[in-house]
Amino acid sequence: MSETAVKTGMRKHAPTIPESGRMRRIVKNRAIYLMILPGFLYFLIFKYIPMSGLIIAFQDYQAYLGVTGSPWVGFKHFERLFTEPMFFTILGNTLLLFFLNLAFYFPVPIILALMLNEVRREAFKRFIQTLVYIPHFMSWVIIVSISFVMLSMDRGIINELLVMAGFEKINFLMSSDWFRPMYVLQIIWREAGWGTIIYLAAMAAIDPGLYEASRIDGASRFRQMWHITLPSIRSVIVVLLILKIGDVLELGFEHIYLLLNSMNRDVAEIFDTYVYTAGLKQGQFSFSTAVGFFKSLIGLILVMLANWLAKKAGEEGIY
Repeated sequence: MSETAVKTGMRKHAPTIPESGRMRRIVKNRAIYLMILPGFLYFLIFKYIPMSGLIIAFQDYQAYLGVTGSPWVGFKHFERLFTEPMFFTILGNTLLLFFLNLAFYFPVPIILALMLNEVRREAFKRFIQTLVYIPHFMSWVIIVSISFVMLSMDRGIINELLVMAGFEKINFLMSSDWFRPMYVLQIIWREAGWGTIIYLAAMAAIDPGLYEASRIDGASRFRQMWHITLPSIRSVIVVLLILKIGDVLELGFEHIYLLLNSMNRDVAEIFDTYVYTAGLKQGQFSFSTAVGFFKSLIGLILVMLANWLAKKAGEEGIY
């Protein structure tokens, strides 16, 4: 067989590469796209396809009639939401808890990551990391239960220490004044360690030569942290802050619901618990969907606004 025939046969059996530049890149990087596929399918099936159910926010949805048979009511449920006597109380509680969360929790993982980054003994560093990661793997039921045991009026360790110090017992669990500090401290306890992972990964990518040059110039550890580490992870901080702002009305149902009781409802009721009690428990699916739609829309607007401000300030943003 001639050399020309052999080459012709090889060309016939070789995989066809698309002419398009985009398709050529997809075929070339097909292994990466296959790795992305499970995550893409997850978001498609559980996040995007269910968004079609938002249509019932504009209907008087009846389960036996279905989506296609339920009557349209326009913005009736949104009007009800905005005219509810509890609306401004719930909105105020939600916003205040969010800003407390942003002010007191958000900086903690950054500070903790900076402290861990300064630890030079790897064994001790890994031990501390494991110790602060563990609470993240506990459910809110366990976290709140431990808090109840510690803060209980009946033999709670905190109240026992207060009595030993000569103070009176405090009813932490039933007090409106103590609900918000308890909520924020529980979030810090559970999530602060886990939140350091991204910051530590960003710090690991910093050029060690920058630290060596600063040491030659006589910079202290604090100066290195302030002038090298923090500026190097600033873009990561901005991105996570933008994503955090998107959750302004999404504080989490489970945590708040476990802390909620008749004595602190005036400061603890938020949109998530309101949807559950006033919407789902009473079968008002259209109304609860309208509340969820409102929360998502506010979150989207704030993310876009925060991203625009970040770009105006010279940061990359999230898109």
